[in-house]
Amino acid sequence: MTGAATSADRAAPSTLDAAEVEKFARLAEEWWNPTGKMAVLHKFNPVRLAYTRRLAVAEFGLDEKSPRALAGLRVLDIGCGGGLLSEPLARMGANVVGIDPAATNVETAKAHAAGSGVPVDYRATTAEALAAAGEAFDIVLAMEVVEHVADVDLFVEACAKLVKPGGLLVMATINRTMKSYALAIVGAEYVLRWLPRGTHDWNRFVTPGELDAAMAAGGIGAFDRTGVWYDLLRDRWAETRDTDVNYMVAGRKAR
Repeated sequence: MTGAATSADRAAPSTLDAAEVEKFARLAEEWWNPTGKMAVLHKFNPVRLAYTRRLAVAEFGLDEKSPRALAGLRVLDIGCGGGLLSEPLARMGANVVGIDPAATNVETAKAHAAGSGVPVDYRATTAEALAAAGEAFDIVLAMEVVEHVADVDLFVEACAKLVKPGGLLVMATINRTMKSYALAIVGAEYVLRWLPRGTHDWNRFVTPGELDAAMAAGGIGAFDRTGVWYDLLRDRWAETRDTDVNYMVAGRKAR
């Protein structure tokens, strides 16, 4: 599928915020630079991958010792960017579809996957368009996306439609607390300069309760949540019980 609009793209309601899409499109060349503007995502990636793998193994009865533990699963990576999450999931054996509304990001992802010899189906499209087309997946991932959409409820509804019965919806975002303002915006963007200034808008952060309610409205029952924090001493991200800032949540669609 190319970046050209399909009939599904034209017909589906959109939660895109054009300014947010353009913001990340301008960073297309930075995705695979581990010391560049996406360095924080490179460090965050192992936590996201471990969480997704652990959930998948438990939910679908897979071999946790296998390097290709996700073989046989169809996985959607929404807001895939340059493919930082999509490629490792494909290496684990998953049949991965990575989507992003920014065509420049998709072209970057395609080029990197081709150079790495990793099979990923990248498409310049939206969750709403895929849902309108009737696509379905064992696992749908929306990692660090929901805080950038124009309508959270509509976006989560589209995500939920894409999950097969018995499948999983896994999301990562930032809680809307004063602690998150201090750490995720002031600290990360202005003090440590991990991210370009203006990457996040605190008012768009989503609380766990709001996300749970949006998932439930789409027929997804949240069953697991974990916080994520940065360990300065070890220079790495790790899971924590504290969900005041970054957190991940998993939900299941009834069979």
